[in-house]
Amino acid sequence: MKEIFHLLKQGNKPSLLAAIVNLVLGIVKGVAFFFTGNVAMFAEMMHSLGDAANQFFVFIGSALSKKAPTPKFPTGFGRVVNLVCLGAVLIVGILAYETIVEGINHIVHPTTSTGLWITISVLAVGVILEGSVLIKAATEIAQDAGEKTNPLTAIPKALKHLKNAKPATKLVFMEDSVATGGGVIAIISVVISHLTGFEAAEGIASILIGLMMFYVVGTVFLENARGAIGETDEEMLNHIAYLVSDDPNIRDIKRLEVIKEGEFLHVELMAEVDPTLSFAYVDDIRDHLMEILLAQKKVSRVTILFDEDDGVTNWRHIDERPDQLKTKD
Repeated sequence: MKEIFHLLKQGNKPSLLAAIVNLVLGIVKGVAFFFTGNVAMFAEMMHSLGDAANQFFVFIGSALSKKAPTPKFPTGFGRVVNLVCLGAVLIVGILAYETIVEGINHIVHPTTSTGLWITISVLAVGVILEGSVLIKAATEIAQDAGEKTNPLTAIPKALKHLKNAKPATKLVFMEDSVATGGGVIAIISVVISHLTGFEAAEGIASILIGLMMFYVVGTVFLENARGAIGETDEEMLNHIAYLVSDDPNIRDIKRLEVIKEGEFLHVELMAEVDPTLSFAYVDDIRDHLMEILLAQKKVSRVTILFDEDDGVTNWRHIDERPDQLKTKD
């Protein structure tokens, strides 16, 4: 039990905050929908409850991913967060489908909703709270990238570094971007419906919110599927290759892998050295390289092997490879 609490303390904080906020908002929106019958409110209720459920699971997954390796699982549990994110987006997908169906039904069979100010007030509170969670997630992404930020610059800087964000924080950022934008769309649709009598506006808003949710599903699913399988971080691969090559004792790199393991990177290196070097000297080389590589950002585990130099250059840096050059062109 003590170990579980220790792991939970290391869980992704934006995910936990988002889960709590969305649960409260989902309940409030559900009550408002019951009294007003507003279909845009229904869409937002579904979105908030879905976000609350999957972000809570993501928090748990991010905590479990910090568990230390065991003899049965020697590579650790880093990919657990990717698996949990995959399950989380499936929930969002189901709720997105229900949201779109409800929107279509409202367009085909429009109904008049009541309680204009109740609806707008609840949606406005939702936008404010979701926006605050969005800014917190954006701030964490920017800070992890080494950027100094404030509430006004957090989102632009987070978008700049979104590709390299932690899986759990990235999911929170994307979901709350949709939640905040969806809340604004819902408010606009309610106002249009009330002022013009165009009741289908709320149904259209519901469909738009559902489609935005599906975009999150597709993007997050593909990224975490790659993470669960084991994806190479090519930027760090090239960076580490240069660090290793800079050591005068390294004649060549025979094999180098930098694999994403959840929020961390695992490095496996096989380098070639002069076969006349003593075992003790080669061990010193290994210790030196281990110290350098473990000091790199997000690198949590390093395995280094050596082989004798065969006189043939095997390694070419990514920016020197023909296939990479073609991709850039």
